[in-house]
Amino acid sequence: MLELRNVSFGVSEDSKQKDILKNISFTLEDNKFTVITGPNGGGKSTLAKIIAGIEKPTSGQIFFNGEDITDKSVTERAKMGISYAFQQPVRFKGITVFDLIQLACQKKITFDEACHYLAEVGLCAKDYVKREVNASLSGGELKRIEIATVMARESMMTVFDEPEAGIDLWSFQKLISVFEKMHNKNQGSILIISHQERILNIADEILLIADGKLVNRGSKDEILPSILQNSIACGCSRMQEA
Repeated sequence: MLELRNVSFGVSEDSKQKDILKNISFTLEDNKFTVITGPNGGGKSTLAKIIAGIEKPTSGQIFFNGEDITDKSVTERAKMGISYAFQQPVRFKGITVFDLIQLACQKKITFDEACHYLAEVGLCAKDYVKREVNASLSGGELKRIEIATVMARESMMTVFDEPEAGIDLWSFQKLISVFEKMHNKNQGSILIISHQERILNIADEILLIADGKLVNRGSKDEILPSILQNSIACGCSRMQEA
């Protein structure tokens, strides 16, 4: 279980304090699929980085399974079972896909075991397992390989920061299938930062962040209609359906 208590985050800009997150509190139950959404610049990605340990809150506390992790590093949180998938996955020159999956498993594995994880994310294993994680891979391929490493790590909670960013429609549709599969197999808690309607539609719960504050939360049936209605009413572009 993840719990945030009165979490705030600010930065200094031109000798002035800019508040990005303002006194946010919520609890996420285990094995739930949660999506954090809201307007651009509202603090969603910052919140994801704070949960992962990339950023440290200015004030407030974060608890994971009852333990205060506010001051713990990314590495310490990863060892506790919190994984973070970057908006733009990192490319590793000289490292093969097999190497990356084996590192995620933190033990020696066979090629067949690595191929199993690749198959889970819809990649033909024989075409990828020996390839380098470099510029020859597309954004969609990298996203799915990153998710394969997350599955191999068997994290208790995985945070995805806008996984739809920079990928084509076909790859996005495949990602939706992978997320549904992960959730159906009960592979830990999934927390996604997104404003894609297709992703919101498969969530157990949606949290709406705007102007650095948690302004609403509830099931997709409770929250999604009002989000779409407000988006249209204010003249904003409708959420992409991809």
